[in-house]
Amino acid sequence: MRDVDRREKEVGDSHLIVAIDEYSDDAIIGSTLSGVITSWNPAAVRMYGYSGQEIIGRSGSVLVPADRAGEFDDTVAMVQGGKAVEHFETTRVRKDGSVVPVSLTVAPIHDQAGRIVGAAALHRDVTEQRRALEIAQRMEAIVDSSEDAIIAITLEGIITSWNRSAEKLFGYSSAEIIGKSAETIGPQDRLDEIKDILAKNNASQHIRHLHTTGIRKDHTVFPVSLTVSPIRDEDGTTVGTSIISRDMTDLHHAVLYSRSLIEAALDPLMTISPAGKITDVNEATIKVTGVPREELIGSSFSQYFTDPDRAQAAYQRVFAQGALTDYPLTLLHQDGTLTEVLYNASVYRDFNEKVLGVLAVARDAAKLRQQQQLSEQLQQALKSRIIIEQAKGITAERLGVTIDQAYQRIRGHARNNNASLHAVAEAIVEVGLQV
Repeated sequence: MRDVDRREKEVGDSHLIVAIDEYSDDAIIGSTLSGVITSWNPAAVRMYGYSGQEIIGRSGSVLVPADRAGEFDDTVAMVQGGKAVEHFETTRVRKDGSVVPVSLTVAPIHDQAGRIVGAAALHRDVTEQRRALEIAQRMEAIVDSSEDAIIAITLEGIITSWNRSAEKLFGYSSAEIIGKSAETIGPQDRLDEIKDILAKNNASQHIRHLHTTGIRKDHTVFPVSLTVSPIRDEDGTTVGTSIISRDMTDLHHAVLYSRSLIEAALDPLMTISPAGKITDVNEATIKVTGVPREELIGSSFSQYFTDPDRAQAAYQRVFAQGALTDYPLTLLHQDGTLTEVLYNASVYRDFNEKVLGVLAVARDAAKLRQQQQLSEQLQQALKSRIIIEQAKGITAERLGVTIDQAYQRIRGHARNNNASLHAVAEAIVEVGLQV
């Protein structure tokens, strides 16, 4: 009965081994102590391209690249010495000459008496693992060298990954921050925002370019742009959150600087969409129209001129020509006040030269005329001053007196003859008048 039980167990074990050999995804190869192949399972056929009939009876060295011949001899020697080789990563050659990376496990086969009679080798194709490792290494290098802070957190909001840019941006080292809540880097008055982000991520929603604020280790607050994406496992289940934080401080300062320049301009300024709707205005536009900013934005720009059709025509010319200079229009204030303006406009474009709209500046025509008159007066005064100085010099030299005395002589002559100082000086210089 004991012999029958043992025999039945041996049969059962052999059936199990046959099933494992038949359906394994790994190549299972049997060989003699000298390395001659004695068994070759279906996975070995798929991996190396040889059928059982082609390969059984040949040396296993046929699978070894020429530059690794010593590996085969070393493995045979280890098996003959009763030692196993475990998870040895190397390369082997297929029937078509292509090379495949493999992980080898080789063990000696013993008979019932305990003698080593052969070897069993398990060859695992690690192409996908190596490719995954290479991708992971590249991703790690990208993450580590990124200028943006890249942070990974759990579904509960615990930080698990923290790159070098995150250290620079927030001031915490990896050792200090990993394991802490993401709320550590968010202002206390925005904790609900963080919870909302996590809730959307858990629902597999992406969040792109969310403008918010972050807080550094030294408690300074700064503007950031967040891109939030779910981290999924092999089954597609969301297991965490990836957050890319971009420091928007410089851009924020640039926007504020540009805005201050726009608001400081004395001339009304507005941007207009291709559809003719106002997209932005400055304070001068609000004053000249009497309309609040929130009402101006989104409304038709032409309605704020006394002749909307003429304003619309000017706008169309800007699109056709690219720009328009000193186009006369009249702005209408809510209280009925009219302001004559010279309309100057040009199209503005994006990085790819696509027209985004029109930038328009309306210069007050009356103020321009006043400035021109003042300029003319200043020019005339300067010219008169030059003539008088020349006349003073001529008179001083002619009469042998000082410059001040010469000026008094010229001034007295002008009074006595009811003439302007400029006219007397001009006569002295141009016709030699003596005073």
